[in-house]
Amino acid sequence: MFIHYATYLDWGVAIMNEIFRIGTRGSQLALWQAEFIKRTLEERYPTLNVEIITIRTTGDKILDSSLSSIGNKGIFTREIEQALLNKRIDAAVHSLKDLPTELPAGLMIAAVTKREDVRDAFVPHPRAPRKRFAEIPHGGTIATGSLRRKSQILNWRRDLHIVDLRGNVDTRLRKLAESDWDGIVAAYAGLLRLGFSELATEIFPTQQLLPAVGQGAIAVEIREDDTRTRERIVLLNHEESFLAVMAERAFLRRLEGGCQIPIGAFGEVHDDLFVISGYIGSLDGAVAYRGTKHGTRREA
Repeated sequence: MFIHYATYLDWGVAIMNEIFRIGTRGSQLALWQAEFIKRTLEERYPTLNVEIITIRTTGDKILDSSLSSIGNKGIFTREIEQALLNKRIDAAVHSLKDLPTELPAGLMIAAVTKREDVRDAFVPHPRAPRKRFAEIPHGGTIATGSLRRKSQILNWRRDLHIVDLRGNVDTRLRKLAESDWDGIVAAYAGLLRLGFSELATEIFPTQQLLPAVGQGAIAVEIREDDTRTRERIVLLNHEESFLAVMAERAFLRRLEGGCQIPIGAFGEVHDDLFVISGYIGSLDGAVAYRGTKHGTRREA
């Protein structure tokens, strides 16, 4: 851990301020997540000075290609994880859905915060701000950067034209306004966190549109041998969310899937019960498999 101490007197008592650096991407949503972690840590540890270090990832640099065409092995996390391994930062804050199921040697997920709404949302074009998904005309156009969403949408609306959409939340909304699309489908959690939730006219139930593995969850990644940081970060962990997303990641790992394969999953913990639903389908939605498994909390 990088430690810098500044000593000052408060009521005659010397207090040590320690700098703790967290790494994140520089998008509006990523910075919101990092600020949330920073605020929570500093409230719990008043003498901890948390600094946010923004790191540009491969996924941030390549904006003219679809995610499925450039690969998915850590394109939004690799550079941040390297900074963590090199001890430039003490912890990394990620959207959990961006983290590959296999982490680099020496790193671990130390905490998963309480999960936000996992569902996907429909945002219509501003010219028809109250339009619902069912009102999209035959042959209409929907934009999304997710093969998972594309597969599931086409499974029940084969007539729609799906176009690829890259960029941060605000960029996607701007592209929508400048387009002739009928709307976009995006993660509701991102809209909620950035104050855009009122733009969504429809929130899809998970029975209709299963989310991405880890969607709506924030993960804090640290070095495995950094016990001091692990002890601090544990307060951020929400056990039910942690159990649910780890089961989803196990499902994804078993299928060896990623951005190139349409896969969705959603795990839920209810007292001592655990339920996980999964989806895998073809790119055109013509073939789709869904299933749900029940078990105990211990089996999650």
